[in-house]
Amino acid sequence: MKKTIAVLAMVLMAAAVAFAAPAERYLHVRIDNGSKEQKVRVNVPLSLAAQVIPAIDSGQLRNGKISLGNFQANGVNVRKILEALKTAPDGEFVTIQEPGQDVRVAKKHGILIVRVNQTKGERQNVEVTVPWSVAEALTENVGQNQLNVEAAIQALERAGNMTLVTVSGQGQHIRIWIDSNSSDD
Repeated sequence: MKKTIAVLAMVLMAAAVAFAAPAERYLHVRIDNGSKEQKVRVNVPLSLAAQVIPAIDSGQLRNGKISLGNFQANGVNVRKILEALKTAPDGEFVTIQEPGQDVRVAKKHGILIVRVNQTKGERQNVEVTVPWSVAEALTENVGQNQLNVEAAIQALERAGNMTLVTVSGQGQHIRIWIDSNSSDD
């Protein structure tokens, strides 16, 4: 009887540890080009991406950081701006309205939101949502004209389920999101 109780206790402890372990997080990319023949589905565990990104040392991606080419901040301290925006109250910070296009940049519940609606020509809607922790991670330990992709992936592992990018228009739909599902269903 004591052996049975001891074995049962060990099984229950093992189950508790297994259920307490955080669920694997996945980065999903879904591209539908309007035709049934062209579809792209990518489902990558963030833990895999966190290991692979630093291993790539080619082109613009080196040591987990991506170079932005000729991007010039011209004396603008991006980190200080992010710090200021993080402590600023929620609201819409930038609105640009011109014929055929609306652009909005806002902060809501600790998330940076950028929306672009193009209503002329190739009509297209783009929405990008970035948690502050990810935006800050992108600028950690970087040189000029770089973003820290490795740190951003690690920050995404701690973020909740969310859609990061959606693009729709001209029969095409793109969605990039993170969650704990291994498929894009």
